[in-house]
Amino acid sequence: MIKTQELTKVYGELRAINNLNLELVEGDLFGYIGPNGSGKTTTMRILATLLQPTWGEASVCGYSIYTHPKEIRRLIGYMPDFFGVYDDMKVIEYLEFFAAAYRIKGAARRKICDEVLELVDLGYKREAFVTSLSRGMTQRLGLARVLLHDPKVLLLDEPASGLDPRARIEIRGLLKELRKMGKTIMVSSHILPELADICNKVGIIERGELLVNANVSDVMKKVRQRTLLNVRVAENLEAAAKLLGQSTLVESVEIRDGRIDVTLKENVEDYSELPTALVQNGYKLNLFKEDEINLETAFMALTKGITA
Repeated sequence: MIKTQELTKVYGELRAINNLNLELVEGDLFGYIGPNGSGKTTTMRILATLLQPTWGEASVCGYSIYTHPKEIRRLIGYMPDFFGVYDDMKVIEYLEFFAAAYRIKGAARRKICDEVLELVDLGYKREAFVTSLSRGMTQRLGLARVLLHDPKVLLLDEPASGLDPRARIEIRGLLKELRKMGKTIMVSSHILPELADICNKVGIIERGELLVNANVSDVMKKVRQRTLLNVRVAENLEAAAKLLGQSTLVESVEIRDGRIDVTLKENVEDYSELPTALVQNGYKLNLFKEDEINLETAFMALTKGITA
């Protein structure tokens, strides 16, 4: 659905994006992560055919950004990080205006406007003036606008920027729903832990260079080469730790905050013998799980906080 090859944008001596290679397939929800000035918005504007690259190729739904920009615009919904609204319009009037721009006519126009309002949970605000909407509601209205023509691909630049926690949760739920509908979504955000929950793929970009482009689970593995286990037993904590430390699978054992932290040796994936050994030796397990790495930890480990 989205493919770039050696995509580059240069401003004088500054490379906003440098030899970017991306490929998203239908149904992907791709989290595009990076510091301010890293090249996220430049990438999205190129894919939306609003900005010409210096060199390289990009295509959306099989259409080249150079030769078929009109076809691409019919197939995408682009939501910039900051967008204007017409303050003197009601919510339904705002959507009908843009539906008319997409040449949706008559009864079909009113029907699609009502449907997208219900999808983004703004049906009860249809007669309200746009100026009366909160920041979160305005973001949802912007998302409703880009859904009017039923695009196959969504390019969402910081859709959760500046929102309160409840509004961020609502946007996250909406993105999950859109993915279930078969949309291919590229979303940039600094709300890193939340992206891990909704995205199946992530890309980490810094100074215009794509450092990581992989499934979320693969990103976590890249950060931590060795698995860390959290273990808690009902009693005899030190003896249990000593038993675990004798295993050939274990690199090190540490007791911390009433639990045992077990670091496995590199490339050990099957550690089923460890809980078995504890149970067979009479220990009652209260906890046995892999220590979680969130996307924020991965981001900090893989980047240096340098912008272009």
